Amino acid sequence: MKHILLSMTLALGLLMGSTQVLASEGGAELPSAGVNLRDQASLQRGARLFFNYCVGCHSLQYQRYSRIAEDLGLTEKEVMENLNFTGAKFGEPVISHMPEDQAKQWFGKAPPDLSLEVRAKTADWVYGYLNSFYVDPSRPVGWNNTVFPNASMPFPLWELQGVQTAVKKPGSEEVEKLELSQPGRMTPEQYKQASRDLTNFLAYVAEPAALQRHAYGIWVILFLALFTLLAYALKKEYWKDVH
Repeated sequence: MKHILLSMTLALGLLMGSTQVLASEGGAELPSAGVNLRDQASLQRGARLFFNYCVGCHSLQYQRYSRIAEDLGLTEKEVMENLNFTGAKFGEPVISHMPEDQAKQWFGKAPPDLSLEVRAKTADWVYGYLNSFYVDPSRPVGWNNTVFPNASMPFPLWELQGVQTAVKKPGSEEVEKLELSQPGRMTPEQYKQASRDLTNFLAYVAEPAALQRHAYGIWVILFLALFTLLAYALKKEYWKDVH
C-alpha cells in the first residue's frame, strides 16, 4: 500500500510539474480561459469570430461544417451563408483557402491547423496567447507575443482589442506588462469575452464528442444512482435471514 501511495504521489507531482512548465511558457502566467462547452451562445460567437478572422489562414481539417451546424444548433442555411467563405460543401471539412506556397512566402511557414490546438497546448494557453499580442517593429510582421515570443503570426484581432505596447523592466529586454496604447472597437472586457468565446469554440473543435458526453453524463449518473438503490435493496432482501 505504501508503494502504491508513493507512486500515485510521484505521478501527481510530475503531472503538476508539467502543467506548470506549460503554464509558464514564454515567462507569462496564464489566465483562466473559463471554458464552458454548455454555453451554446458562446460557441456560436466563437465560431463567428473564427470564420471571420482566422479561417483565411488556419484550417480545421478534422471538423466539418455539417457537424458544426448539428452541435451548435445552427441550420445548414445559417452555416453556409454566415460561416462558409471558401465555397466548400456542407459536408466537407473546414479548409483554409490560402495556398500553402503563398502562406510560406508571407509567414515563412504554413499556418498550423487548429483542430487540436487546445488539446495540444490547453485552453488557458490559447486564451492567454490571444490576449498577449503587442506591437513590435523589430519583428517581420510587426507583432510579438509574451506567451509565445517571436511568433511569426500577425495579430488578426487587433481591430477588436486595439494596439498593446510592451513596458519592459528597467535595464532589461524582458516585458514587464502590456498597456493598451490604442483602443479597439471593443472595450477590454468585451475583448476578453470575445477571446474567451473563440477559445471556447476551439476547445469544442478539439473534442466535439465532449458535448455528447456531457449530455449523456447526467443520465449515466442517474442510472448508477438507481442501480445502487436496487442493489442495496436486493442485498437487504438476500441477507435479511442471515444471523
